[in-house]
Amino acid sequence: MTKVEVCQRIQEIGVIPAIWVTSAEDVCFAAESLESGGIPILEVTISGPAAVDLIAHTVSHHSKVIVGAGTVLDCETARRAAAAGASFLTAPGFDYSILELAAKENVAIVPGALTPTEVITAWRVGADFVKVFPCSQVGGDKYIKALKKAVPQIPLIAAGGVTQRTATGFVLAGAAALGVGTDLIPPDAIEQRQVERIQELSHRFRAFVNDARTRLAGGKVKHPSAKR
Repeated sequence: MTKVEVCQRIQEIGVIPAIWVTSAEDVCFAAESLESGGIPILEVTISGPAAVDLIAHTVSHHSKVIVGAGTVLDCETARRAAAAGASFLTAPGFDYSILELAAKENVAIVPGALTPTEVITAWRVGADFVKVFPCSQVGGDKYIKALKKAVPQIPLIAAGGVTQRTATGFVLAGAAALGVGTDLIPPDAIEQRQVERIQELSHRFRAFVNDARTRLAGGKVKHPSAKR
C-alpha cells in the first residue's frame, strides 16, 4: 500500500487504535480483533527494543492491517520502524528530522502539536496529518473546533482523552480522525482474549465517526457541548 493509499484509508476509517504490548501473541490478537471489527489499523507504541520486532511480526502476519509505529521520538527509531514495515509514524511532538526521514522512506507521518504555531509549522514542512495532543487537557472538542476554524485545510487527529463519550464531539468539531487507546483496546480484553468485546468497541467507534460525519454533511449540527 502506498503512502497516499495509507493516508486515504486513515481518513476513511477515521480511527487510529494505539496499543502497548510486549508479545507477538498479544499484538496479533489485537490486530485480528480490530480488523474483524472493521478497523484494519493498528499503531504499536514504541516502548522498548521489542516494539520494532512486534511491528515487523504484525506486518508479516496481517497483510490487510495498516500497521504504524507510535511515540516515535528520534530518527533512529523512525528508521528502524520504517525498515520493519511500518506504514505510518506518529509522535507526541514535532521533530523536523523525523519528518525528513519519513519523507525519504515514503512513510506517512503524523507529528504531534498543540499550539496553532506548532500545528501550522508541522503542516508546512510535510505532515500528512497533525495529531493534536493532549486534547482533553486543553479544552477537548472545543479546542479542535477553534483550531479548525483558523486552519480548515489542515487534517487534525484528536488524541488524548478520546473516549466513547467524547468521540462524536471531536468529529463534529472537525477532527479528521481519532487516536484512541485503552478505551478501544482495553488491556484486560487482550489479556482475557475477549475478541467480541474489542469487535463491539470497534463497531461503536466506527459508528461514532460515521454518524458524526453524516450529521456534518447534513449541514445542521448541534454540537454536544452546546448549551441546551
